[in-house]
Amino acid sequence: MNTIALRKIARIFLSARVGRATRPSRRATGPAEYGGQSRRKEIASDSGMSSPVPVGESPTGTGGSPVPPTGFRNRCEMAGLGGLARFRRATLGAVCLIVFAAAAGAGVPVFDVLQFGAAGDGRTVDTAAIQRAIDAAAQAGGGARVLVPRGRRFLTGTLELRGGIDFHIDGELVISTNRADYKGDGVITALNADHLQITGRGKISGQSLAFMERYDPVGEWWLFGPWRPKMFILTGCANLEIRDITFGDAPSWGLHLLGCRHVLIDNVTVRNRLDVPNCDGIDPDHCQDVEIRRCRITSGDDAIVIKTTRQTNDYGPSSNITVRDCVLETQDAGLKIGTETTSDIHDILFQRCTIISGSRGLTIQLRDEGSVYNVRFRDIRFTSRYYGDPWWGRGEGISLTALPRMPETKLGTMHHITLQNIIGRAENSGRIQGVAASRIHDVLLDGVAVMLDRWTKYPGGLFDNRPTTPLEAIEAHGNPGFSIRNADDVTLKNCSVRWGRNVPDYFTFALESENVTNLGLTGFKGEAAHPGRDEAVVIH
Repeated sequence: MNTIALRKIARIFLSARVGRATRPSRRATGPAEYGGQSRRKEIASDSGMSSPVPVGESPTGTGGSPVPPTGFRNRCEMAGLGGLARFRRATLGAVCLIVFAAAAGAGVPVFDVLQFGAAGDGRTVDTAAIQRAIDAAAQAGGGARVLVPRGRRFLTGTLELRGGIDFHIDGELVISTNRADYKGDGVITALNADHLQITGRGKISGQSLAFMERYDPVGEWWLFGPWRPKMFILTGCANLEIRDITFGDAPSWGLHLLGCRHVLIDNVTVRNRLDVPNCDGIDPDHCQDVEIRRCRITSGDDAIVIKTTRQTNDYGPSSNITVRDCVLETQDAGLKIGTETTSDIHDILFQRCTIISGSRGLTIQLRDEGSVYNVRFRDIRFTSRYYGDPWWGRGEGISLTALPRMPETKLGTMHHITLQNIIGRAENSGRIQGVAASRIHDVLLDGVAVMLDRWTKYPGGLFDNRPTTPLEAIEAHGNPGFSIRNADDVTLKNCSVRWGRNVPDYFTFALESENVTNLGLTGFKGEAAHPGRDEAVVIH
C-alpha cells in the first residue's frame, strides 16, 4: 500500500473518530482522552503552535485488540478501499496500527504499550510491558514509535530506551515509589542510544513527596529520604531530540544528560515543587552541541545548569551549548554554570530568557580544576531574591565566582565572559570574584541595568560563597550595586545601578572594586545607596 493511500485511510479513520465522540459505539468504549480538548487548547496556547492531531488513541475491545470506530467500513468503501473494510477483525487491528503510523510519519511502525500487556490503570507496575514495546520497536528500527497512549496512567520503574526509536508519551507515566522497581538511579534511562527521540503531549509525574521524610519549617524545604531517583539519565547519546513533553514533581534531578552530543530540547515543560531540594530542571553534563529552546521550567533547585561532574569515563567538556527563549522560576539559580567544573565548559550562549524568580539570576560557579570561558549572556530579564538559608544564593542578580571547593583544589580559570542587555531587580550585589590563584579576566558588561531593593524577610548584608571550605561560606559584607574582586580587564559599558524603596544601611556603593586591574567604566550611571555617607564608585 502506498503512502498516499495510507494517509487517506488515516484521514478517514481520524474523521470517523471525531464523529464517534458524538455518538456511542456499538462495539467498545475507549479510555477518556487525557486532559480533553481544553488541555490541547492550553498546550497550543502555551507553545504558540498548533496542537497536532492526536494519534494512537485506538479504543480496545476484549483482549486489548483495536476496534475500528463506527462508520469506518462505509468511509473506506467511499474511498475505494472497500476490500480493506471487509477484513477480519484481527486484520483491522493491524490496519489500525498502520494507520497510526501513517499519521505519525509514513512507513513508521507504532508499538502501543497496551498491545504489549500494559494495564495503564495507575496501580499495576507496567515497567516490563513498556520495556517489551521499547525492545520491539528497537528491533524494528527505522524510527519506530513506542506509544504511551492518551487517557491512561502507567506506573513504572526504570525504563531503558534504545537508539533509533521515538518514545512518544501521550498519556501519563507515574514513577514508582518502590526501590525494587529500579535499575540504578533513573526512571527514563538510555545508554549510547543514538537517534533517540522522546516526544509527545503527555507527562511524567514524579511523586516527589513520597521520597521525602519530613518538612523543615525553618529551612523552608523538604528533607529527603535515603534514596530518590532522577527523572531522566541519558548517557552517551548522539542526535538526541526531546520535545513537547511535560514532566514534574521530580524527587531529584529532572533531565540529566551525561556525555550526549548533538541534542535538541524543544518546548519542554517542567513543573517541579519549589520546596523540594535538588530537583533541577535540565542538566547538560559533559555535553556538546546542544540547543535548549522554548522551555518553561519551575523547579526548587537550578532551572537550567551546565556542568562537568566528576566521572570515571572521559566524556569531554561541555561546549557549544545554546539556551534561548526560556521562562524560568526557581528557588536557586535561573541560568547557571557549575558548581561541578571538573572539565572545561566553553562556548555557551544564554539568550532571550526570563527568570521570573530565583535566589540567583545569571550564575557561574567555578569550583574545580576545569576552566570556563567564551560564555555569553544576552537579552536576559531577571528577579533575584532571598529564600530560606539552605538554598544557595542570597539574592544576587549576577554571580560570577571562581573559588576553590576544597583547600587542595587546583582551581581552573574563568575568562572571556560577556553580559549584554541584562535588566533585573535583585536583593543583593552583582558579583565578580576570583581568588589570587585564579583571577577572573576579560569580562564585559554591556548594557546591564540593575535595581537593588529589599522585599523579603531574610537578613542581609552578606555574600554567599558556597560551596567552599577554604573561604567563609557566608561572608558578612556590605552590598554595593556591583562588587568586583581579584579580577583583570573588566569593562562596564553603559551599565547602571538604581536603588528601590527599601534601602537598608548595608546597601553601599554603586560599584566597589578590590584588587582589580584594568577596570574600564564607560557610560556608567549610578549613585551610592546613601549619597551623604558613601561615594558612588570606590576602588581599593
